This record gives sequence, C-alpha cells and structure tokens, in this order.
Amino acid sequence: MARNMHQAFAGATLVGETQDRRQRFSLLLLNLEEYYFEQHTANHVQHKGSRYERKIRGSLKICSKSVIFEPDAISQPIIKIPLRDCIKIGKHGENGANRHFTKAVSGGISLIFSQVYFIKEHNIVAPYKIERGTMEYVFELDVSGKVEDVVETLLQLHRASCLDKLGDQTAMITAILQSRLARTSFDKNRFQSVSEKLHMECKAEMVTPLVTNPGHVCITDTNLYFQPLNGYPKPMVQITLHDVRRIYKRRHGLMPLGLEVFCTEDDPCSDVYLKFYERQDRDDLYFYIATYLEHHVAERTAEGCTLQWQRGLLSNYQYLLHLNTLADRSCNDLSQYPVFPWVVGDYSSSELDLSNPGTFRDLSKPVGALNKERLERLLTRYREMPEPKFMYGSHYSSPGYVLFYLVRIAPEYMLCLQNGRFDNADRMFNSIAETWKNCLDGATDFKELIPEFYGDDVSFLVNSLKLDLGKRQGGQMVDDVELPPWARSPEDFLQKSRDALESDYVSEHLHEWIDLVFGCKQKGRNAVGAHNVFHPLTYEGGVNLNSIEDPDEKVAMLTQILEFGQTPKQLFVTPHPRRITPKFKSLSQPSSYSASTADSPVSPGEESFEDLTEESRTLAWSNITRLRPHEQHKIHKEAVTGIAVSRSGSSVFTTSQDSTLKMFSKESKMLQRSISFSNMALSSCLLLPGDATVVSSSWDNNVYFYSIAFGRRQDTLMGHDDAVSKICWHDNRLYSASWDSTVKVWSGVPAEMPGSRRHQFDLLAELEHDVGVDTISLNAASTLLVSGTKEGTVTIWDLTAAAILHQIPCHSGTVCDTAFSPGAFSGMEIRFWPGVSLVSCLSGTSSGGRSGRESRATQLSSPRS
Repeated sequence: MARNMHQAFAGATLVGETQDRRQRFSLLLLNLEEYYFEQHTANHVQHKGSRYERKIRGSLKICSKSVIFEPDAISQPIIKIPLRDCIKIGKHGENGANRHFTKAVSGGISLIFSQVYFIKEHNIVAPYKIERGTMEYVFELDVSGKVEDVVETLLQLHRASCLDKLGDQTAMITAILQSRLARTSFDKNRFQSVSEKLHMECKAEMVTPLVTNPGHVCITDTNLYFQPLNGYPKPMVQITLHDVRRIYKRRHGLMPLGLEVFCTEDDPCSDVYLKFYERQDRDDLYFYIATYLEHHVAERTAEGCTLQWQRGLLSNYQYLLHLNTLADRSCNDLSQYPVFPWVVGDYSSSELDLSNPGTFRDLSKPVGALNKERLERLLTRYREMPEPKFMYGSHYSSPGYVLFYLVRIAPEYMLCLQNGRFDNADRMFNSIAETWKNCLDGATDFKELIPEFYGDDVSFLVNSLKLDLGKRQGGQMVDDVELPPWARSPEDFLQKSRDALESDYVSEHLHEWIDLVFGCKQKGRNAVGAHNVFHPLTYEGGVNLNSIEDPDEKVAMLTQILEFGQTPKQLFVTPHPRRITPKFKSLSQPSSYSASTADSPVSPGEESFEDLTEESRTLAWSNITRLRPHEQHKIHKEAVTGIAVSRSGSSVFTTSQDSTLKMFSKESKMLQRSISFSNMALSSCLLLPGDATVVSSSWDNNVYFYSIAFGRRQDTLMGHDDAVSKICWHDNRLYSASWDSTVKVWSGVPAEMPGSRRHQFDLLAELEHDVGVDTISLNAASTLLVSGTKEGTVTIWDLTAAAILHQIPCHSGTVCDTAFSPGAFSGMEIRFWPGVSLVSCLSGTSSGGRSGRESRATQLSSPRS
C-alpha cells in the first residue's frame, strides 16, 4: 500500500512518558456519539481550604456527556466525570459549607458526583480505573469571568444526560450542537490566499474511527477546508483541490450523508471523510469538486476495475481494496471497514503448500457454511424462524471484529468501544489457528479478515507496546499472536498470506467469494441458495430511519446496526467473471541466435526469418552500446504506453497505464498538464498536424481528442467493442487497432471548438483478425498497414483494397510493436519487394499478459511473392 492502513489509527496509541502531554487527550476518551465542545485552562484544586491543598495544572474539557480534566503532568491521570453521575453542578462557594470561599475562589466550579474514571496515568494505555462514592471536585478557571457561562453550559448538558429516554437525550444534545454551529462560521482569515473565491459553506462533521467531530466546511475555487468547532486536533484541515484524485459519496449511519476525499490513487486511507447534516449540502459539494476535477480524474467504476483485474493489471489484493472502496467500505468507519477473505484453511502444517487445493478455504461458501454440521443446525433454526428470516445471528465484519484483530495497535479504540475495558483474555486475538478454528466451529462466529492480514505491517500481530491485555485461564499473559507452524516470523506469515492471496487457486476462485460479499449472491434468492443470509438490518435499504418516528426506537435501531456491522453495497447483480489466468510460455533463448528448429515458432518447412536476418540484426544494433541517456524524468506511476513530441520539440506528450495523458515541457523541465479521460489505461497517443490536438486511445474502448489550446477534451470516438490498443493518423484518416480483433479506418476531422457539435466519424474500412490486435503501423505513403496480434502473428494489409498481402506467424507471444524500415513498400507495385523489411517487437508475456517487455526484436524481411 502507498501508505499503511494503520495510519487511520494514528495518534490513538501513545505509551510512555516521552510522548507530548498534548497528545494524551483524544476524542476516543468520549463515549460513542459524544461531542467535545470547548476547553479552558484550569487548576484542579484538591483538599481546598486545608493544609493539604494542592493545585494540579491542566485543561478542563466540556463534552456533551462528560467533563474531562487533562493534567499537564503526565504522571497524573486524566479525569473523566460522566454528567449523568453528577449530583450537583455550580460555582464553588455558592451554597452550603463552602459559601465563605466564594470571593476567594471566584473562578471555581464545583462538581459533586457519584462516579469518576481515571485514565492513562503515567500516560500508560490501560483499562480505566473507576472510583465510586459521593465526591466533590473543584476546578478553577484561569479566566474567572467565564465561570458562569461554563456552569450554565454544564447544567444544560446535565439536564440532557438525565432525561429518561435515550432518544430525548440525543435530540436535546443535537439541538445544543446545532445552536453552537449556528452561532459560529468558518474563519475566512484561514484562507490560503486573499484571492480565493468562496463557493459554499455548510455545517458537517469530520469522521474518524468511532469518532465524529462537528465543524464548518468551506470550499473555494482552489481549496477544501474543514474547521472543527472545538479546534481539535488542529484549527483547520485544508486540502488543495488540485491534489484531489478521487471522491466518493458514502453512506454513514445508513444515511446518504457522507463524502470521502482521497489525494492518492490507490491508498485505502482517505485524506478527509465528511458527514453532512443535509444530503443537499453533500451533493452540492460533491458536484462542485467533481466538476472541478472533470478533466483531471475520474471516479472509478466496478466494471472498469474488474476489467483491469481480469487482465492481470490489478492484483487480487488491489482489486479487493478497490471493491471495498466502491462498496462504501472505509478505514474511517469501523462498521464498514474493508473486508477480506480467509483464503488459507491450513494452520497446522509445518509447510504451506500453495500447489495443493486442500490448503485453501472454499471460497464459494460463506464462513458460516464451511462446517456442514454447524450449517445444518443453522438451517434448522432458519426454517423454523418467522419472517424476516436470517441464517446468521452475527455478521462477518463489525467494529468489534476489526478491533479484535487490531487491539495491539489500537488499544484506545477497544477501550472506547467497550467502556474502558479490554475483552476477556481468553476471547482476545491470541492465535491464528484458534481464531480460524472458532470461525469454523463457533456457534456465533462467522468473521472474515481485514486487509492487514495481506499487508506488510506486522505490528498488529506483535505486542510492541507491551500492553497488559490480561492473563488467560492457563496462566499465560496475552502477548504476541501465536502463528501457525508454517510461519517462521510475523513477516513470514504476512508474506505467505500474500502469496496465498495471489496464488493460482485463489485467482481462479476469488470471483466466487466476490459473488457472496459484493455480488449476485449477496441477497435475495441467490443468497438463500448460497446459505448467505444475514440479519435484514445489515443490508443497504434494510431499514428507513426517516420512517421511524419514535426517537428512542430510531436511536436504538441505529446503535444496533452500527455495532452489529453492515453488509457492503451490492456492486454486481450478475455472476462475477473469472480472472484470466494464462499459462505463460517460456520465451528464453540462448545468448547466441542459433535457436534450434524445435524452439522456432516457424514450422520446419518454412524459411526461418531469424536465420535470414543475422546481418540485418548486426547492422541495426551495432551502435547500441554508444547510446547515452541525455535526460530522465519520471512523470508516470505505471508503464508509459505512448510518446508524441511537438514539431518544435518543446513539448512531450505521454500516455500511461496509470490512465493519464501528460504534457511535459522540455524547456522548463516541468509537468504542465495531467489529464484523465477515464479510470482505464491509455494505450497510445499522437499529435495531429498543427500540434493543436493530441489524440489518445484507451482501454475503455474509446479514442479521445484533447485540445491543447483550450485545455479540455474536444471529441470522443466510441468505435470499438474492446480496448483500443494503438492508433495512427494520416491525411485526415484515423487508424485504430483493438482487442476486439479489428483494425478500423475512419475518415473525419474532430470538432474545432470544445463544446461544439461532435463530428460524425465515417467508417471507411474494417480489417478483421482472428484474435485481438495489439499494434499497427503505416508505411510512409499510408498504402500499407502492418498489424501485430496477441498470438504473435504479423499481417501486412493493402489499404487500397483492404486486403491481406501476407500473414506471418512469427512470434510465440504478443506482438507489442511494429515498424516499416525507411523506404519500405514506398511504391504502389506490391508484387515484388526487393530488400524491404519491417521490425516487430515481442512482448515478454503470452496473450492475456500485459506486463513486462522482453528486450528482443526480430527484423523480418518480407519474402518475395
């Protein structure tokens, strides 16, 4: 991964006295669905009025359900007082025995309560300590004039916390929050530039795991801002729109109110996740960013990712991450955390045999159906159950399961989720084999895995923080996760897990698991037939919260859903296609060119072109060692597929499998433009005469015309049924090769002005092949065309008659490029070609492979007819 997924939990696990005190407080110290409103510098006064009086310096934080005091000294514990446990709140000395202290401590706030939590003493992450009994704490604010306002706020929040019904509590706290937001606005002095133009401003919450933080969203013509109401963890979050690569609408709490923004191409961790109070605000902000990015990035589609995965351009790991992202799964939402499958079923052998199908889990079945005996019991209960029926009483992904795996790197999240406690030591994530066995045999355990099991960070398997996670019944302390015998170390375990995920067996069967989790067997009759039915509340659209009028019922329903887990958004309604898994042929040859007849792709009765062209090869490559690089510029993330240079030589245009067309200035040595027409790879590019338009072909079946002067796409030719692999242009004619087994010749001039009526390209000829065409080239007069196919065949065409002149099966793998030598076939006479030749390059993969290039070229002398 570009960045580690664990960064979603950054800042939560801070252990040891070397950490900065300011980092001790975290929103994870709040209860779920609680808000942090404001803070005040203060002293906690102990034993007030006695000779043992002591003042502890720190910060008093006012939250919607609690008061938290964070001492400056890390040796002192953080104090958390739940407002529902408060008996009396007021100015110290207003009533009773403390009245004579009123003038002396005019900045004092008195809290009398029955329960208090002590957290992170000496900055050690551990279960919270609880003290019960009637107590009084006094806090002196540095600004005494704020005491009355703070007391009034605490009394208001206390009334909300003491309401009988949970729905009424939530409604009152929401009203207080909205009132605070309404009284504030985004501080425009925070703009990065005085010339920025405000487009819209609205209220929203920034979402991180288990936490939402309210504030103001502001978008200008150049930046997206979020300013937290409480100024925590920093006064402002700013994202430059030019850096944004992906945006996604999200469900949050089953409501279509979320928006996630990424400034990277493939990182699963977003730069900001926002939850809006109004859907229209979310949609307006999404539309504005999408419009801004229209010619820079494109939102990924499931179909596009599937095509890339099928053809081997995405690994199984990358594809699953993409599907999770498209299905509303996010590292910032633990109820919708990315889900990955168990793929290995053998955790007892001393060696992991990836060539043995018995090593793997059956990917055609959900975890709950892997054990036949348990499944029979579940089906018996299912048949006897009234509607709505479900087979499994727990989900395969939930906040509890995610933190079960990640407790060693995110202990504060576990404490937040479980009210300040770790789970029972025997129920912790102690052993890979034990966890797998429980998933097979447990009555209520059907969990899948998370991406970390196939990443490269072992920290979630190792208790490097030396956390006290408890003692098991056998007396041993919970420490590092016990690995299977075939893993020599945590690093070895992850490496072998990755190898298993990318193995041939998993590649051939992963589509079956995708059908269960993201596809056609996720719900409905197909789900019943696949024994894949979960509680109806876990599915998108399973409940309409807006239709529930009772606030108590609504809050309870939402809490249940979020804690139980959610099924991903359904991405496919038809069976998912299998991955193409070609059996690659060995293309290695001896260093000399005296290949045997048996190794030659030419049959014994045919003349070997390699034998005929030894002299030509020597002449062509004799000076290759004298070449020296002049300049190098890395401007693409993946393989470069096309290069076009302007007539003046000042600009270089390139296309790449990273889906971008880029314009590079040779003079300034700077990247001037980066354009993406879709999320699919671009395969070639060329400049039209006049250097005003650059044309690019794409794996999305289209050819794009981009106006350099106007800086936008000016036309699109949708002329093929599969990826367009190569294009050529001559005399207002476009030649396009495609994996749909055709080469097409078009007549037409693209629209001169962006936005004007698109020109209708006329199809002049269609040159049909038996297999996909990967490359084409023209002779100087454009009377002949040579094509190279996936199966290694080179075909020479007479364009005047649209007829085949020669078909040469000269390679055992995909032909990736061809070219006519200067002067070749320049005349109209085509019966005799004395001494003419063409060059073809052989890809290092067989058909279906798209990576790697073998630096071997064969020069083909055309035989006389």
